[in-house]
Amino acid sequence: MTARVRLPDTITAGESFPIRTLISHPMETGFRRDSRTGERIPRRIIHRFECSFDGETVFTCDLGPSMAANPYLEFEARIEHGGTFRFVWVEDGGGEFMVERPVAPS
Repeated sequence: MTARVRLPDTITAGESFPIRTLISHPMETGFRRDSRTGERIPRRIIHRFECSFDGETVFTCDLGPSMAANPYLEFEARIEHGGTFRFVWVEDGGGEFMVERPVAPS
């Protein structure tokens, strides 16, 4: 999996700003069949996304099998001081992918 996180170049303390995330993931629902063998392709989806800032939750969401491959999420955040954002995608079976981004507002 490859994840991209986009934060604004300039963040002003106390003001809301957008955060955009994109992760490459097939989001297999478990309903498709392999064209050669006819067997079902096992379910493998990202079922949870979490964003925190210095350990405090900023945004969470639960994803389901109807979510498209390569999930794109956009949400707003506001911070008062510098710190580190942590983004975690959790897939079936407990697999996790994490990205951290330090920020320093002006």
